[in-house]
Amino acid sequence: MACTAETLAAALRAAAAVIAEHRTELIDLDRAIGDADHGENLDRGFTAIVSALDAMAPETPETPAAVAKLAATTLISKVGGAAGPLYGTAFLRASVKLGDATEVDGPLLVEALRAALEGVQARGKAVGGDATMVDALIPAVSAAEEASGEDIVAILTAAANAADKGAESTVDLVPRKGRASYLGERAKGHLDPGARSTALLLRAFAEAAK
Repeated sequence: MACTAETLAAALRAAAAVIAEHRTELIDLDRAIGDADHGENLDRGFTAIVSALDAMAPETPETPAAVAKLAATTLISKVGGAAGPLYGTAFLRASVKLGDATEVDGPLLVEALRAALEGVQARGKAVGGDATMVDALIPAVSAAEEASGEDIVAILTAAANAADKGAESTVDLVPRKGRASYLGERAKGHLDPGARSTALLLRAFAEAAK
């Protein structure tokens, strides 16, 4: 099975539904160590992506890269704080890697995930252990690379499973980036909302690919 523009658009719609479902959870996680806007911002951004896709219906962008670029520009323009630029950069870097391909196979998907991670790290200057979304993305991309010989569902499922564990690992970390870092040791014991949303999105993509 390969990923087309239509299947990626469907995955983004599924992701929007998952973010809406977990909006309050993400707000509560961010309230504990941040400014409580992560769930609201992401919900607004992914709702805007669905609106942009609806506005084009019944047409869909011709390539997966075009769909990813639509998601990127929408998130960057509609979402404030750190989430919009970070997730927007992830989708933008992925779109560049996808190029003109009309169907994305497993190896190209893995390359796109690696590009997304590198984009997030370049934008946010975060490394593993900083208690950010990178702590979910790094193991997710590593797991995807290990599963690169499998089909897209297996690759995304491996990435989502690893992202879940990576996100949970932030509970034991002292944040070194963002507003949470101001709390120092007091922020330890809290799940990072960005890592959680990353895990949710990858799980949504994996489920949508089935």
